[in-house]
Amino acid sequence: MRNVPVSLGNRSYEIKVGNDLLSRLGAECARLKLGQRCAIITDSNVGKHFASATLKSLSAAGFEPILITVPAGEKSKRIAVVEKCFDQLAKHRAERKSFIVALGGGVVGDLAGFVAATYLRGIPFVQVPTTLLAQVDSSVGGKTGVNLRAGKNLVGAFYQPKLVLCDLDTFKTLPKREFISGLAEVIKYGIIFDAKLFAQLERDLSKNLKRDPKTLSQIITRCCEIKADVVSQDETETGLRAILNFGHTVGHAIENSFGYGKFLHGEAISIGQVAAAKLSQQILGLPVNEVERIEKLFAQAGLPTRIKLNSIQRKKLFAAMKLDKKVSAGEIKFVLAEKIGQVVWGQKVPQALIEEVLATGAHR
Repeated sequence: MRNVPVSLGNRSYEIKVGNDLLSRLGAECARLKLGQRCAIITDSNVGKHFASATLKSLSAAGFEPILITVPAGEKSKRIAVVEKCFDQLAKHRAERKSFIVALGGGVVGDLAGFVAATYLRGIPFVQVPTTLLAQVDSSVGGKTGVNLRAGKNLVGAFYQPKLVLCDLDTFKTLPKREFISGLAEVIKYGIIFDAKLFAQLERDLSKNLKRDPKTLSQIITRCCEIKADVVSQDETETGLRAILNFGHTVGHAIENSFGYGKFLHGEAISIGQVAAAKLSQQILGLPVNEVERIEKLFAQAGLPTRIKLNSIQRKKLFAAMKLDKKVSAGEIKFVLAEKIGQVVWGQKVPQALIEEVLATGAHR
């Protein structure tokens, strides 16, 4: 098992990465001295595989867990589902010392984290991410939230978990498309922070696609170390943490404008990252060969790298982009790369240039 500390003063916690960790969940929660009553929030897909083991582990450690199951998919990240979770917690007489276990992918983690942040003005929660994307990204750093019709994650809170437990055995039931989607966030860490990681992903991509446990454990740990480092320096995204949004300005707009579920998050941000790389070449002089390496790695991973838009779709995409949380004074701000492993945030990009890159995908 590998441990990654997230240093945030009295909100510090550990990320644990390894196999057969779900059976240790109850003991880990007992070590944290959490309240006796707890609720597992999961979705209809994950619950049928892992809810029983999670309930067993918590019960064996002396806790009184209940199971709250929401429909699988992005549509569960909405206020109406939050309210249903509140009702279940109230029925179970959850108290301030009670806690929530988020068992699932990014949707469940974001939803359960937001429920924990707001129920009784905040109760503890533990992240048990079951997808690659959630293990390397959404479960770490304390971003919680739900979507509005207007856009993704527009309602939420910064609220740190007490523990993140990344059990690699949960990948055994993860569909291929979902696993590949998670690789988009893995590749992102190489682009924004670690050129050696990017080169390693190029070299070991076939091992990752085969879900080699040793390789995955090392890669996931490194991604968590990078995110922990960034979050420790900038918890609430006032500066450095913005680099984690590389590719997300376009990616979130794709998810919103095409309807949640059409593109998985990783698929959308793969397109967004390739677009950001091409914008980086034109604005910051990112070398063409590095743009090509970025696009090639996403393509070899089985991820989409570009999108065809008709005039109506283009209009909806830019309308969604202008509602992004990173918009300032009506201006869309981008994270762009100077080279693989080094990016800058807060970059203004003319809409005409974004349209050109999305329309042609060509370098100047």
